[in-house]
Amino acid sequence: MMRVAPVSETALIVYLGHRIDPQVTEQVGRLARFVKTDFPDALIEVIPSYTSLFIQFHPRKTSYVALEQAMLQYQSVLAQPASEHGSQSGKLITLPVYYHPDTGPDLAAVAQACGKSVEEVVTLHSQPSYTVCAIGFAPGFAFLASVDPAIAMPRHAEPRLKVPAGSVGIANAQTAVYPADSPGGWQIIGNCPQPLFSPNREPMTPFVVGDKVKFEPIDRDRFLALGGTLWPH
Repeated sequence: MMRVAPVSETALIVYLGHRIDPQVTEQVGRLARFVKTDFPDALIEVIPSYTSLFIQFHPRKTSYVALEQAMLQYQSVLAQPASEHGSQSGKLITLPVYYHPDTGPDLAAVAQACGKSVEEVVTLHSQPSYTVCAIGFAPGFAFLASVDPAIAMPRHAEPRLKVPAGSVGIANAQTAVYPADSPGGWQIIGNCPQPLFSPNREPMTPFVVGDKVKFEPIDRDRFLALGGTLWPH
């Protein structure tokens, strides 16, 4: 059930759910596209998250009441599958990943903890399409849901001080790619050699909330040919 609440004189937030659910996230992404299309010059910032959408607006170009009424009109449309009313449900982005201890220092430990072989972990991680649920923590860092429960693993109790750019990690039901070198506590099982953030590119990152991401296993030669680097020892 949608709930609209004021945040300030020029901002509101729209809640569509209460827990991680790719269907809810897809609705958040569609809602963001609806409001950007219908209020192209009246918005300052639109920030989608797992279950909500934050909207900041120009008070001289629209109003809280106008946006609240628009949200209620969108509600009936969001309850329908995107295909039924012709709206897009987000694009599919395929990312190459080299799953190997040379790039994924936690791969073997994750397999052992789950009672799976490394090959089974790779298959379970690369078969699904994941929904982009939120973007944050670092520029271009997309939170993806949901991994197969059989390979869902908690974060490390003590994060690493540096995780190389491109590292593919698992944290509970989520998975993600670190777009740049950074500290990180996720279980690292591979590396994507494709750059995912550039401040000089438009858009700066390929993801928006509601998009789908699928991982494509690649071998070492292709990984290196695409510019990948092995985990530093």
